[in-house]
Amino acid sequence: MTQLASQTLPDAVIEVLSPTTDRPKVTYRHSGDEYVLIEYGEMSTDFFHNLRAMGLAEQAKKITGVLDVVPSFRAVMIHFDPLTLSLHELVEKMKESESRIGDVEQLTIPSRIVNLPAAFQDHTTTEYVERYAKLIRPGAPNVINGHNIEYVAIYNGVTVEDVIRLVTTTEYWVAMLGFWPGLPFALPLDGRAYLTAPKYNPTRPWTPEGAFGIGGPVLAIYPIESPGGYQLLGRTVPIYDLKQRNPAFKDNPVLLKPADRVRLTRVTDEDLQEIRRRVFDGTFR
Repeated sequence: MTQLASQTLPDAVIEVLSPTTDRPKVTYRHSGDEYVLIEYGEMSTDFFHNLRAMGLAEQAKKITGVLDVVPSFRAVMIHFDPLTLSLHELVEKMKESESRIGDVEQLTIPSRIVNLPAAFQDHTTTEYVERYAKLIRPGAPNVINGHNIEYVAIYNGVTVEDVIRLVTTTEYWVAMLGFWPGLPFALPLDGRAYLTAPKYNPTRPWTPEGAFGIGGPVLAIYPIESPGGYQLLGRTVPIYDLKQRNPAFKDNPVLLKPADRVRLTRVTDEDLQEIRRRVFDGTFR
């Protein structure tokens, strides 16, 4: 590994490794007294950078003194105990771990398959979209027939049924959690299911809990009622529950984890309402 030489690094940057044939540039950054941020390449949505970040996160978990790791699209945030592990020691250990990753296509990353029911163009997201069109932006071009799904279809040159078919026939890779607690940013593992759409302008002040939608190349599921800018496609079951009313939340109120693979299965609006009731009363498995 070669460190970038003969240049002055910003104060926030600890070290930079030059790109090689096996990996992109690696930047080690200060992020407070107990955190280090490790970034790959430049700002982009590169799936292979995400795989490398996931692999590095798994390596970091094994280091004594590391308290937590948080992977994102192209980076890993590491929380460490400075009384156990110095900053210099951590960076050196992470450089050693980096050298062991090699070709990301050979990585083994722990991953679960999570099946979620999905009602498309359901009555709840329709209500919120129509409220936006009435109170925030009358005549909004992304609201067609009271919803966003037809706009996403037109933007991608397909039909509404095509959108539903593409979303329900691929697995979505949870590249990271962020924005709100437990909100997954997910990418389709089948490139043929790739959809994209611009975000709301201006943003939507309200989004129902459980709503899912597309923003850029990413599919997200909203864990709580909140503002949001993704084009809504429909609604699924709760993925965040502080009351932990269902066994799925027994160990953690956040359902999904980075590296999960999410499968959305189409159900009717009525079926989803019944499933959601059973989630909350603890009988749904």
